[in-house]
Amino acid sequence: MLETIYLTAAIIAICVFFLCIGIIIKGKFPSMHVSGNKEMQKRGIGCVQSQDREARKVNKHAIAEVEKRDQTENN
Repeated sequence: MLETIYLTAAIIAICVFFLCIGIIIKGKFPSMHVSGNKEMQKRGIGCVQSQDREARKVNKHAIAEVEKRDQTENN
């Protein structure tokens, strides 16, 4: 059983080592956000926060709607 623990620890250490090498070669930590993915950008898909921010922006070209009054007030 102790051999299994040592083997598992060695495999994890090798994986972490290769992940660190990838980060060192690229010079930065990879972005885990959807908006950082080039394929998602091509399709126009963003993260939830950016989609919400875009949806909350006020449209300068929108026409203001007029509230409808009850039929009883007009009669």
